[in-house]
Amino acid sequence: METKNISTGHSKESFIEKARRAQIMECAIETIAERGFAQASIGQIAKRAGISKGVVSYHFSSKEELMHHIVTALYVDGAAFMSRIAEETTPASMLRSYIETNLAFIGAHKQHVAAVMEIVWNARTEDGKLLYAKPANDAILVPLEAIIRWGQEEGSFRAFSEFGARVMAMTIRNAIDRAGSLLADPAFDIEAYTLEMATLFDLATRRQPD
Repeated sequence: METKNISTGHSKESFIEKARRAQIMECAIETIAERGFAQASIGQIAKRAGISKGVVSYHFSSKEELMHHIVTALYVDGAAFMSRIAEETTPASMLRSYIETNLAFIGAHKQHVAAVMEIVWNARTEDGKLLYAKPANDAILVPLEAIIRWGQEEGSFRAFSEFGARVMAMTIRNAIDRAGSLLADPAFDIEAYTLEMATLFDLATRRQPD
């Protein structure tokens, strides 16, 4: 009985700390999305959360660490959300699912996406370099290129050169990422954007009858 009580106590403490960290991160996301990265100071974040700067510093040793957790959380959540793409059984349906799922995630996490874009564009190291510089190997394009090559091999996609497949993958990825910056426009209709994107790239990749 005593062991059970002790265990419950530790779990409760862990839950409280996790809840506080989640609150701080959420307030940081809201502050960055509304005010921009430069204006989102620890003081501003603490004020929005209704806590002292010391409480923020207790959970996150620096603004850089807090930003890192915000960026990581988005990519972890995004990876889990994208897992449904693997359920598709044809190249065409997988490509459509890739586009629709990515845009659905962006639409469902508007503030978080806006905050991460601000962080990626503005967070810098002590020597002035971008903290989240784009990887040189463009690893994010690998899944798209794999879908395109599968479609070629299976015969439902048109022929692509190796460079052509990379260009198509880059174009799709850039169009998806562009949606993140368009969210600030109240007139932007992400559902219509998604439909047009899915149709556009279906036609762009589809093999035409001989």
